[in-house]
Amino acid sequence: MPLTEREKSAFLKLKEWENHLYDYEPNDLQLTFDKYLDRSFSLLPEETQQQFFSVLDNWLFYLHALIQGSQLQMDAKDRIITAGRVFNPEIEEIENLGSLSIEQLQYIAQQQIARHRLYSFAQGGMAGTGEALLIGSDIPAMAVINLRVVQLIAMTYGFEVNTPFEMMTSLKVFHCATMPSRMQAIGWNELMEELKDTNERYFYEGNEDLTDITWLEQPIKQLFKAMVIVLLKRKSIQGIPLFSMAVGAGSNYQLTKKVTNFTHNYYQYRYLLEKKGEHS
Repeated sequence: MPLTEREKSAFLKLKEWENHLYDYEPNDLQLTFDKYLDRSFSLLPEETQQQFFSVLDNWLFYLHALIQGSQLQMDAKDRIITAGRVFNPEIEEIENLGSLSIEQLQYIAQQQIARHRLYSFAQGGMAGTGEALLIGSDIPAMAVINLRVVQLIAMTYGFEVNTPFEMMTSLKVFHCATMPSRMQAIGWNELMEELKDTNERYFYEGNEDLTDITWLEQPIKQLFKAMVIVLLKRKSIQGIPLFSMAVGAGSNYQLTKKVTNFTHNYYQYRYLLEKKGEHS
């Protein structure tokens, strides 16, 4: 099916964004960090490394399934379908949303994106108070918020995440979205190759490994943020640790902004490719 002028314009913008991924050049500090992280992990036995990343992968799988089956997510799914019916009363299920125009889908997706960026901002502000329980729960809470919004954006564009292929794809999108910017082009290539190589989109036949050494930069940043919060929480204004709260809120907001931008671009790109008849 030929694309409309608006869809062609959106596709060109996505191509420009894709080119920026490939053109990104890491600075010396980032390269030094990579070498330090590789060297540190190389000190561990290979079996220990494999077990460590296997535990992380399993944790993400279980968390994804828990979110997907939660009543909160079911309610959000119903709201997405209801929003789609505003534009097309005949929409009955997630797969029907692919019949909407790119402008309509962008509008529905932006509602999910704005809401979850606000959740991240609030979560970061609470963690920024310096309370041990809130700081300790910050990484799991951010994983839940960002995995949830990945699922919701996928559903907005008509991709139900309850099949093995779509579940693994959404997890890989989340993984790639949370990778350092200098590594995202590699992850993007893998996502595109899986679309090209897959005709039957129910069972997943690709590589099921998710986390690796390169992915650890984001959790390390979250731990570093926690250290900064602990140091700054004593600097309060009228008893409120505004500086540490600002660090927590700003850091979490930027992470969810990064995740939602990447995820939204991926599912827009895929929607437009399938509308053109490619990778379908």
